[in-house]
Amino acid sequence: MFSLLNLQSLLGLVVIVAACWGLSENRKVFPWRLTLGAIAVQAVLIFVTFAVPGSQVVLDGINNGVKGLELATEEGTKFVFGYLAGGAQPYPVQDELALFTFAFKVLPLILVISALSALLWHWKILKWVTHGFGFIFQRTMGLGGASALAVAANIFLGMIESPIVIRAYLDKLTRSELFLMMVVGLATVAGSTMVAYASILAPVLPNAAGHVLVASIVSAPAGVLLARIMIPETPGQGGAVADYGSALKYDSAIDAIVKGTADGLMVVLNISAVLIVFVALVALVNVMVGGIVLFDAPLTVERVLGWLFMPVAWLTGVEWADAGRAGGLLGVKLTLTEFVAFIRLGAIPDGEITERTRMLMTYALCGFANIGSVGITVTGLSVLMPERREEVLGLVWKGLFAGFLATLMTAAVVGAMPAAIFV
Repeated sequence: MFSLLNLQSLLGLVVIVAACWGLSENRKVFPWRLTLGAIAVQAVLIFVTFAVPGSQVVLDGINNGVKGLELATEEGTKFVFGYLAGGAQPYPVQDELALFTFAFKVLPLILVISALSALLWHWKILKWVTHGFGFIFQRTMGLGGASALAVAANIFLGMIESPIVIRAYLDKLTRSELFLMMVVGLATVAGSTMVAYASILAPVLPNAAGHVLVASIVSAPAGVLLARIMIPETPGQGGAVADYGSALKYDSAIDAIVKGTADGLMVVLNISAVLIVFVALVALVNVMVGGIVLFDAPLTVERVLGWLFMPVAWLTGVEWADAGRAGGLLGVKLTLTEFVAFIRLGAIPDGEITERTRMLMTYALCGFANIGSVGITVTGLSVLMPERREEVLGLVWKGLFAGFLATLMTAAVVGAMPAAIFV
């Protein structure tokens, strides 16, 4: 049975698409087929995941593969950093979640992915995979092989690891394809963080792992759609007619691993530095305005954004009584990363917000679209493609807007579906 809340979510879908169209570089071109197709793909994926018996087994298998890569990386990290990276602890541990450290759990994965990608390229495996993805996405969404692979990689990897996978093709991407890759990277999350999010939400959200995994998957077509609306592809460029030839070569398997690791290290160092600065800047602003008291609490960037995002949260299908709390979570995600927002969502006791609100916020928060990620995107892509740094700088804020709306679009699609399928 459909309700007013379902219609509320449908209204949110219309508003989100219209907002991106309003900022389009070519409003005369609107991808009607892609719009209907992307929404249909999202709805079908959600339905198949939660309503078809046995489908969860497939998703579990994919998740286990990503987890295997993470565990393998963890072994190398433990060897170097010991208990700091999750090894044997010298003291009793009272909070297992406190052991998750971004520097030791997420950043090392970039090194492994970079080295592995270079090795697979040297063995020509990645080349054939790219052509395979290119064939599928050229037929379904009009993407070229390189951008198609980047979109697929972004579902389970991160916004910097996926460009590393197609590093050989970055200089061949059109402006529209570059923007699309950035948007999808900001609209999804890495496999290395999915497990952490699921563990945070497991005590308060039934089937939390399934929701987190599906959230990252179904936000990819949303990111593709909104990116194509804002910066349409120029006819005759990109897609099936793109030239993805590359002269990238390695002398041997060892050479590929060494050079791939070196490339990944440069990305890791830049990401670490920018994250520290951006989080510190938000904290600095909070200190500066903290003397202003409104409604019996100090003013903060997060509170202001929470008020601004109340109607935005409502458009996803959240009841108005929960819109203030939900808007605050969206503000935290935008300023202090989705990881902090997930922690705060998991800390809200049962009964203070509805189950529907908690589920919709899980989808709305599940993406890297935050201010800190702007710095990560710029520095990461600047290392990988320094000749296009100015172009990246010109697109990144538009990418943040589209990536943020892509996760809201996913939440709205979930909110528009009958609640019975999630039981």
